[in-house]
Formats: sequence, structure tokens, C-alpha cells
Amino acid sequence: MSSKPLPPPPKMSGITTPAGSATPSAASSSTSRIASRYHTPSGVGGSGGASATSATRGNNASKQKSYSSRSSSVSYENFAPRTAEQRARLARIAALTAGPCFGDSSSSNNEQKVDDEQVAFTLTEAMCPPKLLSSSTKNNAIMMGVTNSGSSSSTAVDETIANTLSQTYTQTTNLSTLIKHSASLRLALHASLNIGNDVSRRHADLLRHSGELSAAAERLQHEEQVLSARAEEIGMPLQHYDAVDRIGPLVGVLFKEGGRVVVRGIARLHVDNAEEFVDVLGQIDDAVEFFGGSGGGAEVFGRPGSSLANARGNNAARREKLAAQQAFESTASGSAEYYRRACALQDAALELLRVGVADRVSQTCAQIQDALNIPKVPIAADKLEASLVYTRFHGISKRSNALISIARKRLDALGNDSVASASYDDLLTLCRNTYCGARETLLTATVRRHMDILKERHGLVGMTRLASLFLIRLCTVETALYLDFFGDPEKRRYPRKKTKGALSQVDEEDETKEGGDAAGEKKEGGDEGEKVPPSPGSPHFKRMGSAGSHTVPAASALASQVLSEDATYRDAEFQSALGNLCSSLHRTVRRGLVSVLDLDVLCQVVSVLREERSVANSSPTTLAAARAVSGVIRDAQERLIFCANGALHKEVARFKPTINDLNYPGKLLGEEPKVSIIIEDESNSNKKKEETTAEAKKEGDPNDAVAAQLRVYESWFPPMRSVLRILSKIFRVVEPRVFEDIALSSVQSCTKSLKDGSVHILRKSGQIHADLFLVKHLLILREQLSPFDIQLRSVERQLDFSEAGRAVTRFLANRNRRLFSMSTENALITLLREGVSVQESSVDSKRDLEDCLRSACNDFIEHTSSTLLGPIGGFVDQCKNVAGSTSSSADALARAPFTNGVVVKGVFASALQYLDGELENVSKQMNLYLENAATQGILLKPVVRKVTRSLEEAKRFIGEVSQGEDNGWDLEVRSDVLKSIEEYEAKVKIASSKK
Repeated sequence: MSSKPLPPPPKMSGITTPAGSATPSAASSSTSRIASRYHTPSGVGGSGGASATSATRGNNASKQKSYSSRSSSVSYENFAPRTAEQRARLARIAALTAGPCFGDSSSSNNEQKVDDEQVAFTLTEAMCPPKLLSSSTKNNAIMMGVTNSGSSSSTAVDETIANTLSQTYTQTTNLSTLIKHSASLRLALHASLNIGNDVSRRHADLLRHSGELSAAAERLQHEEQVLSARAEEIGMPLQHYDAVDRIGPLVGVLFKEGGRVVVRGIARLHVDNAEEFVDVLGQIDDAVEFFGGSGGGAEVFGRPGSSLANARGNNAARREKLAAQQAFESTASGSAEYYRRACALQDAALELLRVGVADRVSQTCAQIQDALNIPKVPIAADKLEASLVYTRFHGISKRSNALISIARKRLDALGNDSVASASYDDLLTLCRNTYCGARETLLTATVRRHMDILKERHGLVGMTRLASLFLIRLCTVETALYLDFFGDPEKRRYPRKKTKGALSQVDEEDETKEGGDAAGEKKEGGDEGEKVPPSPGSPHFKRMGSAGSHTVPAASALASQVLSEDATYRDAEFQSALGNLCSSLHRTVRRGLVSVLDLDVLCQVVSVLREERSVANSSPTTLAAARAVSGVIRDAQERLIFCANGALHKEVARFKPTINDLNYPGKLLGEEPKVSIIIEDESNSNKKKEETTAEAKKEGDPNDAVAAQLRVYESWFPPMRSVLRILSKIFRVVEPRVFEDIALSSVQSCTKSLKDGSVHILRKSGQIHADLFLVKHLLILREQLSPFDIQLRSVERQLDFSEAGRAVTRFLANRNRRLFSMSTENALITLLREGVSVQESSVDSKRDLEDCLRSACNDFIEHTSSTLLGPIGGFVDQCKNVAGSTSSSADALARAPFTNGVVVKGVFASALQYLDGELENVSKQMNLYLENAATQGILLKPVVRKVTRSLEEAKRFIGEVSQGEDNGWDLEVRSDVLKSIEEYEAKVKIASSKK
């Protein structure tokens, strides 16, 4: 039996074997993947195989082929297709579970090679019986059998057995190899699992160590931050100490003798270098804040710029004095000492700002005064804005604003509660006070002189209008200049545009109209005189809401330019300075108001000032002018109230009527051609005006409406005329409550004067004139008071001392007086409570006026009806007296002599005879006193009713006494009397119907 060489060992790839069990080839291929198949040569049995073996292999091959074809015909992928991920996972599993791949390394000359490919077989094929030979192999075997026909059959059997044994051996070897490979694979898997567990354990250790390292790193970082903050905290005082020691020469301050002596010199730091200066100020402020706050230096030397320090003098001098009083130690460098040094540095740095702003303003003011000789020679109003007073200040405003902005920003950054902020506040206050004082010095004389000139040229009324306009413009221009110095440029809403001649535009515009009057005038010092402003009635001064057009000059436009979000112009110092400048108006107008007695002038002044105040209140930049105008309005109203009360007291309360004043009905008939409106305390101009009015009335057309109205006005009683004239003037000029109080007292006095006048007229002219006089004037007074829409009510309170004597007696009789008891039982309080009482009484002048008018009308009705009835009224009264005095009134009345028929007939005949004259007289007087026919009809209706009632009563009494023919009565007499009564009644009704 021939033997064949054994196949090579299986190729181990992708397996890591344990140490000592892996072959060198396996160790070298440990990084590769495991092959999934074994490869063998295509001719496994060799060239000497028998035909039986070939047949057997052919049968096995056909069976295998049919089995493979049968198995490949059915695929489960059609029913349950796998995803790509599932197929990839199955491929990896197959690769891991497949056996090693190997093939026969020996080559036989008789073995065919088809395209150098090897036939692969798996572990399952290796365990199966040998495959049958293919058809080609069978043919070769037959051919070999034919060729070797002479061989014996035993040799063929031996070869077949040997071939079979060889194949069996080969497959057994392969199985052994596979078993060994499976064992090595199992060992490799165990080794891989051990390696994985070891890696996992090491990874867990790595994670633990990493966490510990991260926690340690975070802890170290936190400690580093704490240490850095601590280092900064420790180094902060050193920073401030170094700053105090380093900045001294920059601001010109040297500390000698260990810091006890402070020497001032020239500063190397310049305020125009804004960045460096602001940085130095910040370091100084931080040092002051540190040493004064946490260091406790402010408790020793006080806050810089505090009220305590200001009360005792200069801050620096006070700190030096306190430092000199304390014992000095050369080795001491505490917070208190360095706080004193830091304050000295701050004073020196702020001194540079003060010199750059306050001293510059003072120096500029002095130069302008020397150049213009102010205040000896005031500046003309038309040249004021173009003068050095404004141009020089505009020139220094930019640099001053920059320096003030530095101080203001530092103050805003520090806050009001900061230790170092008080010095900045004092500096800004000093700069504002210096600026406002300089502006007052330069402008006060000019403003006052301009006010005096306006008063001389235009009078009090024209001066108030022009002066108010001048002050409004002055406030606007001054506010713009103040914002240039102290305002915040970042908050300015509109760019400032200079308006040429804003303060004197009125003078320039009207110079062509009134320039001739002022051409020859020269002001003091040889300068040209001020140009004449326009008159108050010129169209240039017509306001919005008036009858004319509204042409406001450049003041409103300039005011809109300075309006901004910055409210710096509301500073108290600046508003006080503007108030002082505007007080010149109050000074000039008040001196003129003291000597004015004319109510018309005072009313015009108040009206003009109210218009100007509304204009000033329209802009927040002219509130100072509005306040000044309001003060003048109050003074003018006080003067107006005083003059009105004086005129009312003299012309109404203390009125003494003359013969001409009581000449009624002569005044109504035009019998008095003299002037009737004369007030003794009025000026000569008013008297001339009234005389001129009277002459015009005499010479004018009597049908003229104005002349007729003047005649009606002059026919009024002087007290009532004065009351209505004064009330109409001061209405809406004074406060409503004041006006109502004046009207209340004046109406009471006027009503009393009218009653007194009616009494005098009764004695002079008769009853009907007295009654109609009172009714006429009371009706006019009520009618003229209705437009004022006032209540004329008040509550008067008076002190009643009627029980004071008894209270004093009880006080003296009480021996247990407790004068110092702090309770209601105090003796003095009891005395005042019992001895003095307050009596309240309600006063209603309108109700009193109505009552007086009602009483006057009733008196007129009573007197007129009595006049018209004549003897008939006496007859009726006698009949009533007799009828009411006896029980048998009918018999007594029939026997009475005055009821005799002849006597009664004579009474009615005489009454009827004088009735026409009385009716005509009543109608004439009513037409004379009462122009309104409706009023006459209202008054005559009660008269007619009263006359008719009396005639009815007379008719009744006549019917009672004329029953028989006794006492002179018969049918003829009775008929005549009744006829007279009817005729009498008819005439009265006809006369009343005409009204």
C-alpha cells in the first residue's frame, strides 16, 4: 500500500493562542482574520484510482449535485428577507465558526489544474464519504483499463483499497487537525475573554483614576482662584499706597518730613490731557475711597468736602491741623496718614479743574468789565448779544465744558454715598456759583437800565409788555450759554444755532419806525442810545389767540434749540441767578405801581402780564421769567384791589349825594347838561377825558346810539354807576374769590345808597318818583350783576364779648385756679372759652337785593293804586272800618254820613274827573323811568287788580246801603254811581292794556 504525503497543517489566522501552546506560524498570523474554508487539490485520489472508486465518486458527486441543486432551489430569503445589518452579522458569525482553510501542497503530473483554482471543502464535506469520480475520471479509468488490460484484478482492488485508505487517512488527519484547531480556538477564545476582562478592569481603573485626577484638577483650580483673589486682596492696599506715593509729583504735591509737611508746587500733569488726567483722578479716588472707607481715615479726618469740614474752614487746612495735633511716628504708615495724603492729592487735582473753570470765568468777567467799563456804562440792548459779554464766554465754554464733564462723570461713577464724591460736588457747586455771579455782575446793570428806558419811553403798560419779552429772550439765551458750560453734549437733542440779535430783534425791526425819536439820544459814556422798541399795539406783538396775527420772534425758535434731555438748566444756582436778573422787572414795575390810581391802567398791566406769563410758561427755559412776571402780577393785583376798595368806599359807602345827583326826574329828562361822572381822586387826564366825552355828547347827534347810551349811563345814580364800572373793570383781572368778596360788600353799600336816595327824592319830587327811582336802579343792578355769575354769599364771623365781664368775675372769684394745668380745666382756657364766643351770620347780598326789589315793587303798586283810586280808596276804607267795628254793620253803614247817596255820587264823580290825569301821569313816569314795556306791564297788572278789587268792594258796599230811598239814595243816584264805577274800571283796564 503506497502512502501519500500528509497535507500541510491548517493555517491559523486571527487567533491569539495562549503562551506556550501556539506554533510560530500561528503566532505570526495572529493579527489576521480566520479563513472560513479548507482548500484541497482538485485531484484528491491521485491518477491511479480504480474505476469503482471513480464510479463511487461519480455517484457521490451526482448525489451531492442533486442535493445541492435541490437545496439551492429553495431560499428563505424570498419569504423573510434579511436586512443588510443582519446579513453582515451572520457573515461575521460564519467567519468565526468556519474551520481553517488548507490545500494539498504536493502536485502530481497526472493531476489536472483548471484555471489554477482549488476545490474547497468544508468540515461537513470532510466528514462525509469520499466523492465519486466525475465522468472525465471514469473515461480516463476506462482508457487506462483498456491500456492495462493485462493487469490483474487483484492489483486494481489493492489500489482501490489503498486509495480509499489514503483518503480515509487524509480525512482522519484533517478531522484530527480540526479537533486540535477547535481546541486551540477554544483556548484562544478563553484567552480573548481573559484579555477583554483584563481590558475592562484596566478601563474601570482608568476611569476611576481619571475621575480622581479631574476632582484633583478642579480642587486645584478652585484653590488657585482663591489664592489669586487673596493675592489681589493682599496686593490692593499696596496698589493704593504705591499710587499715593507715585502721583504726588504729577499733581505738584510733595510730602516732606515723613509726610507731616505738604508742599505745593507746579503740577506736571495737564488737565487738557484728558485720558491721563482721568486715569490719575480715578487712582486718587480709589485711594481716598479705600483709605477713608475700609481704612477708617474718614472717621479721623472727616469726609472731604463734608458739611462739618466746610463749617470749620478749608478741608485741607482742617486735615493739616488735625494731623499736627496728633503725635507723629516716623515708622507709621497707616491708613489714616495715607488717607490724609490721598485727600491732599485729590485737592491738588481738583484745584487744577477749579483753576481751569472757576478762575477762568472770574478772569474773563474781570477782563470784560475793564474793557466795557461795566457797571458804570451799561450795554445797549441791541448790542448785548454781539458784545464781549457773550462772545468771550462762548470762547471759553468748550474747554470749560470738557473739564466740568470730567468732574461730573467722576461724580456719577462714584455715587452720592462715596467718600470721595463730596469734593466733586463742592467743585461743581463752586463753578456754578462763580459762573452765575459773573453773569449777574455783567448783566444786572444793563437789564435795569433797559427797564428804565422802556418805562420812560412807553409808559407802564407798554413797558411791561416789552420788558417781559426782553426777559423771556434773555432767559433763553442765558440758558443756551449755561448749557454750553455745564450741559452734557451727549444729551443735546438739537445743535445750537446762534440767532443774531435775539435779545434786541424787536428794537432792530422797529428802528425804521421810531428811529428818529432815538437818533439824538446818547447813552452814558458816549455810546449810541438804545433803539426804540415798538409800541405795545404794533402787529409785531400780537399773540396767538388774539384778534391779529401771531408773529413770535426768534425767542421760541431759540428755545426749541436748547431743549434737550439734559435738565442741567434746572440747577438751583442758575435758576436763582435768572431770578435775580428778572427781578429788575419787579423792581421797575413796582415803583410805577405805587403811584398809579387809575384802575384802567392797573387792569391793563395785569392783562398784559398774564399774556406774557403764558408765553414764558410755554418753554421750560423761561420759567424764571414766568416767576418774575407772576410776582409782578400779584403786586399789580394787590394795588388794583386796594384802589378798587378805596374807590368803592369813597364813591359808594361814603357817598354824599348832591342836588344834581338827586335831580330826578330832571336827569332823565336831560335837564342836567353838566358832567356827572367825576371822581375826585382820578388823574387830570381822566377828568379831561370825561369833559371831552360830555362836550361830544352836547355837540353830537342826539340820535346817535353812542350818545344815547351815554345819556342812559349818566342817568344812573352815581353809587350804582361806580359799583358797576369798578366791578366790570376788575372782573377776570383779580382772583374770583376776591372779586366775589368785593362785589358782596359793594352791592350791600349800593343798595343802602339807593334806599337813601329814594328817601331824598320822596321829599323832593314825590312818592311815584321815589318808587320808580328805586325800582329802576334795583332792576338795572340785578341785570348788570347777572353776567358775573357770582353767588354773593358769605359767612361773617364776629367775636362776642358780652359774657367777658361775668367770665372774668368767676375767674377772679375762683381761689383754686390752676393756671399751669395742661388740660381743658386750665383757668385761662376756661376764661377764654366762657368770655369770648364766635357769632356766625350768613350774608347773601343777592337775596337782600331781591328782597329790596320786591319791597320796592310792592310799595310802587300800593302807592300807585292808592293814587289812582283817590277818594274811592278812602270811601272803601271807611266802609270797612264801620262794618267791622259794630255788630249791626248794615244799619250803621246805611246811616253813616259818608254813605249818603249824594256824597257817594260826588266822590265817584270827582275820582272819575281826576282819573285821566293820574293815569296819564303814571304812564308818563313809567315810560320815563322804565324803558321796557314788558316791565311796565308787569308792574301795572297788580295795580289794576288792586283797583278792580277796591271797586268791587265799593260796589258791594253801595249795594248794601242803597236798598231803600233813605239817606239820599234813589234809583237815579244808584244808577249814576254804578255807571261811574263801570266807567272808572273800564278806563283803568284800557290804560293798562296799552302797556
